Amino acid sequence: MSRNVKYKWLAAPNAHDYPAALSYLNLIYPDRTARRFVAALKVAPVKQFKAKDMFRAARLKLLGPGNSHVEKDVEKIRAGERLSPLLLVRDTVNGHVVIADGYHRLCAVYSFDEDALIPCKIA
Repeated sequence: MSRNVKYKWLAAPNAHDYPAALSYLNLIYPDRTARRFVAALKVAPVKQFKAKDMFRAARLKLLGPGNSHVEKDVEKIRAGERLSPLLLVRDTVNGHVVIADGYHRLCAVYSFDEDALIPCKIA
């Protein structure tokens, strides 16, 4: 797809992204650990990383436009809507990054430009 797309981002994640991140992190970590990560994410500064680097660090596969959630985010990008920054957790024990919230947004942006800088909070 085209690199000429302009991405618009919110200054901070949506409030509902944190409970979504907690729900996901509770599948991977004990509740206490998951809650500690979410608390750290709430106070973490927003940083930017390239889409392709996030995928490499997370060791995830790219979901294509056939995925309904990715397609909704692609439509938001095309409509010029603001996206919420991603929430990431460094899993230092296993040596990768966990996308606690925002996987579909990452896939949508990547479908336009793998070098796009994506705002996120990382704990």
